[in-house]
Amino acid sequence: MTTFYLGSSAIALYFIAFVYQITKVRQNRPLRRDFLLGLASIAILVHFFTSFRLVVTEQGFDFSLWQASSLILTVVNLLIWVSSLRKPAHNLFLFLFPLTIPVIIASLNSDSMIVTYKDMNLETGLHVLSSILAYSLLTIAALQAMLLAYQNWQLRHKHLKGWVRALPPLQTMEVLLFEVLWAGFALLTVSLISGFWLFEDLFAQHLGHKTVFSLAAWVVYAVLLWGRHQQGWRGNTAIRWTLAGFIATALAYWGSKFVYEVLLTSPQ
Repeated sequence: MTTFYLGSSAIALYFIAFVYQITKVRQNRPLRRDFLLGLASIAILVHFFTSFRLVVTEQGFDFSLWQASSLILTVVNLLIWVSSLRKPAHNLFLFLFPLTIPVIIASLNSDSMIVTYKDMNLETGLHVLSSILAYSLLTIAALQAMLLAYQNWQLRHKHLKGWVRALPPLQTMEVLLFEVLWAGFALLTVSLISGFWLFEDLFAQHLGHKTVFSLAAWVVYAVLLWGRHQQGWRGNTAIRWTLAGFIATALAYWGSKFVYEVLLTSPQ
């Protein structure tokens, strides 16, 4: 019951923060950044405790679809909040908060429990932590890429308006995008290496799809970062490769979980 109240409080706080932010955007009026970040910090903290209670159970660690998604969104929101302290990254909350709310609702109402790890040693903890951080950072990169595409479109059509005006210049946005991509790629590499170290057969039936798509994502990000370093890739090219890598990442994690936990376990 405590978890339900915590989750409900997080939902309410996220909703209030989103309504405040979207209202200011529609009114084309400046928002109080300190108020938004203060409200967001409380929401993220309550969300963290909710996710912690859902993932860490008496039976072990439950990384089933909605519980893991809720935890990842906690980390994503936290990373955006930290970035917002020195950069105007808080505009990403306009996308994240409406996504976070239904995920929390789903995690609170999910009756499926899949205990992935009963005990977690240092090696397993490194794999889980690097995986969660990698997925979180690459999700942020995908959101940044979509934001960059929209900003680029508005600049080309010469009608910048609303919150887009508060964004840094395109060149700065691209630099931020690749900073996140490099960090996410490094953590994805650690996740893959630790996965091959921990599991005897990563291409087994229950891990095969996840492994293939994770490796595909790694290749896409590697090519993108090579193209940026060697060929100076930017703009739409960088955006397309970033989104392609995220699609592969999403299929690796959420796609495989959806298939095994929803489709294959649903009553016939």
